[in-house]
Amino acid sequence: MPSEGRSDSLEFFAGFIDDYFAESDEHLSSIRHALLDLDASLGQPDMASPAIEELFRSVHSLKGLSGMVELRPAEQLTHEMESYLRGLQQREVALTRSGIEALIDGINTFEQIIAARRAERPTPDITAPLARIAALVTAVRSERRDIEGAVVGTGPGSTPATADADFRGRTWKFTFEPSAALVARGVKVDTIRARLAQLGRILSVSPKITSGGGIAFEFLVATEADEEKLATFGEDGVTFEVLHPAVAADADAAREAHVASSEAHVTLLETASVAAPTHFVRVDLARLDELMRLVADLVVTRARLDDQLSRVERSLPATDARALQEHAATMDRHLRDLREGIMRVRLVRVGEIFRRMPFAVRDLARDTNKRVRVELRGEATEIDKFLVERMMDPILHLVRNAVSHGIESPEDRIAVGKPPDATILLKASTAGESVVLEVIDDGAGIDTGKVMERARAAGFPVPEGTVDAGTLLGLICAPGFSTRQETDRASGRGVGMAVVRKTVQELGGTLALESNPGRGTAFKMSLPLTLAITDALIATVDRDTFAIPQGSVREVIEIDPASIRRVENNELITHRGAALPLLRLGRLFGVTESSRPRLHAFVVGTGLAAVGIVVDRIVGQREIVVKTITDSLIKVDGVSGATELGNGRVVLILDAVALAASARVDGRRHGDAGGARAATA
Repeated sequence: MPSEGRSDSLEFFAGFIDDYFAESDEHLSSIRHALLDLDASLGQPDMASPAIEELFRSVHSLKGLSGMVELRPAEQLTHEMESYLRGLQQREVALTRSGIEALIDGINTFEQIIAARRAERPTPDITAPLARIAALVTAVRSERRDIEGAVVGTGPGSTPATADADFRGRTWKFTFEPSAALVARGVKVDTIRARLAQLGRILSVSPKITSGGGIAFEFLVATEADEEKLATFGEDGVTFEVLHPAVAADADAAREAHVASSEAHVTLLETASVAAPTHFVRVDLARLDELMRLVADLVVTRARLDDQLSRVERSLPATDARALQEHAATMDRHLRDLREGIMRVRLVRVGEIFRRMPFAVRDLARDTNKRVRVELRGEATEIDKFLVERMMDPILHLVRNAVSHGIESPEDRIAVGKPPDATILLKASTAGESVVLEVIDDGAGIDTGKVMERARAAGFPVPEGTVDAGTLLGLICAPGFSTRQETDRASGRGVGMAVVRKTVQELGGTLALESNPGRGTAFKMSLPLTLAITDALIATVDRDTFAIPQGSVREVIEIDPASIRRVENNELITHRGAALPLLRLGRLFGVTESSRPRLHAFVVGTGLAAVGIVVDRIVGQREIVVKTITDSLIKVDGVSGATELGNGRVVLILDAVALAASARVDGRRHGDAGGARAATA
């Protein structure tokens, strides 16, 4: 039985620590937002108050939670931060730039502690940030004591405000584990607590689970009693050990720390039933992944059912066939609602990414002697949690490159009539079944001539004459390409942009570039809201069928073959007053093209990057399950995965944007694409 109790306790603690991580993430998100507000209100006490209140509440909660899971470095760090914030809250000290920097440093260190605990790595050293915040706290206490001393005085009959500073005792940890034998003797928790209260000052009390699965209670007590006097507690099942002997001289600070910690535990326990939002429940993302996989299986089964119904309904009476069609349509509607419902559960605000970026910009701007502010728009836009995690590094790379490569020094900006403070805009929005993330700066823009020169020197193929935005983007995203001669903290010698493009493409999205010399640069990433199930357009070329995700198609057009013009082995038509290049899917994949009087084309991309992908016929729209191709032997550009439409045959899912881009850069790729089709089939 003891082993079973221990197993249950360990399982309980594992679940509790997961809740702790989730709670910490929520509080850290609030803290980042409040720190930005605090920074913006520097020098304006009235405007800073709401941000200080929010910071105090979140840091106070983190301290209490960290104490409950016995993550002492995190508890100690947040305690010092809370003490400083209390001083700001009570107007005992003025808010300064160094104070904000110390808070940011402390929060960054707290995040590192959490990350280390999650990964079961050694806890990072907190000495430097702790000392930095402690120095601010010391200033707060000094000012407080000066004020109290002036008010209280030290005349006859008065007590000096700093009398506790003469305390020279030590802090002890007492551990009491109740048992039936002790209870029979009348020794209970209250008994031990009363005895310890007579011995000195109880700083905190907290329960803990023992290795045997039982419950024990830890008391932190400040007392001047010697060890001989404490030995009497051993007869009642109490063990004890001294804590922090090196800081006994500063007992006042030690008592304040533990009293505040105790108050945090009491407040947390007393208000949990009131403050906790009972209409929320945390779900492991892996469970949602499993649900999405089950829905994907249902989509495939539903497609197979459709295929079977289409075969048998001809032999059924009209009434029965119509009833089956109605039931099938109802099932299809419910299945789509279920899929959309699970997707909504997986969605989180893109602000999780955006709110981290201002802190990275602060450090980089300081290192490069630039003045940069960050604007956030569309923080409430929701995106799949998986995409948030994958896009964190690409967004960070784009922001770092903007500071390092794009934004000028304050002197250079003033010389060309710009304000000395540059702006980086992080913007999110939704467009149909896609989410659009943009990183825009008002810097110098991309020096196309410099990029071309460096590309030629590095041996990259560079076209002659003027290059469009797509070609320029391909060069700066090439692995190893950089316009910097040496590596610095902000630039990664081309690795960053290669990672950005690769990640976006792996997620089924597109990356676009717009650069205006002297005015700035904009990177635009379009990503699907979900990766597992999507709506697709089904097209055929001769007897072969392909699926193209609907989100990547701008429009569908019908083409009269007589309207196609040939220019230097390229085909194009006039569309919306401009020339639209055509890419015949049949020729690209080595499929025999049928001679049809009318053709259809998917228009992909915009402006000069637009391309029409020509097919024989568009069958219709279907909800498909995306199965990604991971085998490097058959994975090629232009094919993002495969799916099953219900008839048992595998259908390739085309990456329309990649096909169009490859056609623009180096012409058709008959061999690679055809080989991929054959290998997949």
